[in-house]
Amino acid sequence: MTSPTSHTTAWAERYARFTAPITQFDCGQFCAPLSHNGEPFCCSTHNIIPVADVEEWDFLQKHTDLWRLYVAPNAVSQAVADSAGEGLVALQCKGHWHCQRDFRTLACRAFPFFPYITRQREFIGLSYYWEYEDVCWVLSHLQRVEADFRSQFVATFDELFQHQPSEKSDYLYQSQQMRRAFGRKKLHIPLLHRNGSNYWVTPASGVLTPASHFPPPPHSCYLP
Repeated sequence: MTSPTSHTTAWAERYARFTAPITQFDCGQFCAPLSHNGEPFCCSTHNIIPVADVEEWDFLQKHTDLWRLYVAPNAVSQAVADSAGEGLVALQCKGHWHCQRDFRTLACRAFPFFPYITRQREFIGLSYYWEYEDVCWVLSHLQRVEADFRSQFVATFDELFQHQPSEKSDYLYQSQQMRRAFGRKKLHIPLLHRNGSNYWVTPASGVLTPASHFPPPPHSCYLP
């Protein structure tokens, strides 16, 4: 049995390991004018409800007052929060003006990316939550993702999957959903590979094709 102390240490180490910014720019300055009340899109629960596993939430409660349990403003939002999954809690912070970057959740640090898991259960790199393609500035500028962010993302999730294997199953499901969604539209999946290169993934076969450039999604708010 793992002790509460080791859980606390594990989350402190994950946070310390994963500090790199996604890009050299403050991407929130680009999306904030398009979001609710001028907040960066991913920092507002009007758009996204952050979740954390119970051990991460326990760690946060002991070290910061930044977070509290999410309070839904309506039944629709409550249904979204309730769908977070077993072992996860929906949270909300004090807002981006009061951000304590050392205590951002793992989900906040990783967004808009998630670990892409193949049918063979191999974690091969980063793909993204495609439902935010139109509004997330990063998803229209994938070539600007920093190498340090990519490497820290991979190292953090490698360690997480080693010590909490159930987490990998959650992202396997997310990857399966992406393959279905992109396959139905006959689209290839953008992948920031853990080896530092970029690829297109063919949803049906899993074949990787080198990608020299990822164009913005056709429905992006950031097209010229």
